[in-house]
Amino acid sequence: MPLYFALVLAFGVGVGYYFTFNADLNTTQTVFHKKSNSNKLNNLLDYIEAQYVDTVNRMQLENKTIASMLKSLDPHSDFIPVSEFSAVNEPLEGNFDGVGIEFNIINDTIRVINPIIGGPSEKLGIKAGDKIIQVEGKVITGKKITNKDVFDKLRGKSGSTVSVSILRAGIKKPIDFKITRGKIPLYSLDIAYIVKPGIGYMKISRFASTTYDEFLSSFNALSKLGMKKLILDLRGNGGGFLKTAVELADEFLMEGLQIVYTEGKAHPKKVYNASSRGGFEKNEMVVLIDEGSASASEIVAGALQDNDRATIIGRRSFGKGLVQDQIDLSDGSAVRLTIARYYTPTGRCIQKPYNKSLDDYYNEEYTRFEHGELYNVDSIKVDKTKQYKTPGGKIVYGGGGIVPDIFVPLDSVKYSPIVNRLFYSGALNAFSFEFTDKNRNAFLNKYKTAADFISNYKIAKNEIVEFNNYLLSKKINNIHVDGNEKGFDQILKALIGRNLFDKDAYYPILNQTDNSILKAISVLNGKN
Repeated sequence: MPLYFALVLAFGVGVGYYFTFNADLNTTQTVFHKKSNSNKLNNLLDYIEAQYVDTVNRMQLENKTIASMLKSLDPHSDFIPVSEFSAVNEPLEGNFDGVGIEFNIINDTIRVINPIIGGPSEKLGIKAGDKIIQVEGKVITGKKITNKDVFDKLRGKSGSTVSVSILRAGIKKPIDFKITRGKIPLYSLDIAYIVKPGIGYMKISRFASTTYDEFLSSFNALSKLGMKKLILDLRGNGGGFLKTAVELADEFLMEGLQIVYTEGKAHPKKVYNASSRGGFEKNEMVVLIDEGSASASEIVAGALQDNDRATIIGRRSFGKGLVQDQIDLSDGSAVRLTIARYYTPTGRCIQKPYNKSLDDYYNEEYTRFEHGELYNVDSIKVDKTKQYKTPGGKIVYGGGGIVPDIFVPLDSVKYSPIVNRLFYSGALNAFSFEFTDKNRNAFLNKYKTAADFISNYKIAKNEIVEFNNYLLSKKINNIHVDGNEKGFDQILKALIGRNLFDKDAYYPILNQTDNSILKAISVLNGKN
């Protein structure tokens, strides 16, 4: 679970899986042939609308019927209503329409965490720490303000305008801005940096239409910094476009090697092989996965594992081997229908069973937790009837996710119980922002870069005293920290770093004690 909560304005998608759907097929133009019972559903809806005891919303009823019908097929066929279409597709398209800020609601006030570089707000001079107090002349502060309220008032089509009033530290009167909304990039590559001399690290959060270009840009930058080996972090990556997964895997595989193939009743077998392009085909690499790595992530991990190309480290992946095609409907809604299964190069389908309820399917991660699989490699259940062998002789399994080559258990003791309580109460986030905002100029005068901050900043005793005073001011009287609580200094430093330097400080600080990354570094340095 992330240790910081910030929302990108006008990006209202909840945390969840993206999964893979087929970007190679054109939007389907479906023709429904008339059959004897073709009007059964419409006749029933007509009857309900006319005779039901209360007034019904026909469109809502139709939508629920379609959604229920699709969910009866498999867990990943789905209906996307008009109201959710943009929010569902924005993360995969790689951009959204908005004003371009990351924000959080702190003490009932919208606070700008960071303006997005190159976005409308940043160009107008809106800064981190600014308080948005009015939108279109109306006050937008108070206990009832929600993230949805912010989205509703500030998001909108590119070219449209919105007026906001902002309070800024050191300036007595509000500052008025008229923001012209624009296309804001949504990056899917969270961070790329040199984690150890010669070892690059990249974290990809989803497989969007822009992911491959983001990868190439980061790859070139790291190569100039001396990257010879790579850690590719796909943990928590719920998938996205099949095409993007193939493009990424192609960068690591020699020409002619198979990446994946798809096959379905109405879709003949289609094989995707590596091309002659690829900038990292022989260098050592590790792929990190966990129970949140799904679909397109599993395509990449499976391709590299089956070709004996990379060491897979972490925990068993989600287990989604179904491919969807999106059908856009006339009213602006859409259907994603499962049209095929995908298979890794050895011929295994890693789709986990879905013959029970949807709750059982999506709660399977908790079942793994209960059975001890997240902590003990011996608790991983594999289907030995679906056993395959790689060209190098390694045994791999189908029928339920990618089993890593090296298991790393979930770290349940990384942070002390007090630190966990402080984080989940929101106190750590709120204090770190207010503390950073108050001292922003001093911080930036002392630490010019994220690397400088990471290397030289340490939490001081007076800052711990200030944090305890903050807890008392918020009437959190039952918690007191002395600075020795496990993980406290690290989380607080990471949050302050993020408020100053965004992801360039946040991830490198947290990654310093990440067991999977430490194991990957050890493997790449030849110390298994």
